[in-house]
Amino acid sequence: MRPIKNDKNSDTSIPTDPSRRALLKNAGLLGAVAGFTAVPPVAAQTTQTTIPLREALENLTALEAGMLDVIADRILPADENGPGAREARAVHYIDRALAAHHRRHRTAYTDGLQALHEHAMATQGKPLTALTAAEQDKLLIALESSQVSGAPTSFFSILRSHVLEGTFSDPYYGGNHNFIGWDLLRYPGVRLGSTAADVAQGAALPPSRQSAYDHALFTKSANNQNQGAR
Repeated sequence: MRPIKNDKNSDTSIPTDPSRRALLKNAGLLGAVAGFTAVPPVAAQTTQTTIPLREALENLTALEAGMLDVIADRILPADENGPGAREARAVHYIDRALAAHHRRHRTAYTDGLQALHEHAMATQGKPLTALTAAEQDKLLIALESSQVSGAPTSFFSILRSHVLEGTFSDPYYGGNHNFIGWDLLRYPGVRLGSTAADVAQGAALPPSRQSAYDHALFTKSANNQNQGAR
């Protein structure tokens, strides 16, 4: 249950005192989560946890989705502070994104996950989803260090970025289930304005539990009409 380090020039050992908040700081997410709210981002189950229910896959195969669910859980696991990327359904976000704004990465996913599966079978004799957490971490460190033959050199970096996007982006895009990501960052949600009573409540004000696209100003139809009028 530990985050994987993503600095290729640093020691790849796993920290003994993990901090999800440190991971988020390193990823530049704290204080910047609002950047994921109004526009799309650019640029198998482990033995410990049950995979949350999600809609039918649109792009990924069942094997790919199972592997990605494990990877998401190892990159940003649930801990004493709350749920993680698995519970936020980061994989569902990735599944949708690979048919939309991240479609250019589809081949990298196909090649990278197949290479990781073959590496797991060759070195561990089992698929990634059947391994212990420590064994899964070992394979992901090998992937990060470009020691998995056939996997794109940037694949781990792509995976990590997309897992974080799926955890913290606007729920409109398929992840951040039940606002898990926003709660983790203590992000209060999208508000277009605040009343005097809201301001008086301060930190006691309940968070806004809405997607940006629940507001008429940000609806897809409104955006399309504005673009067509130009």
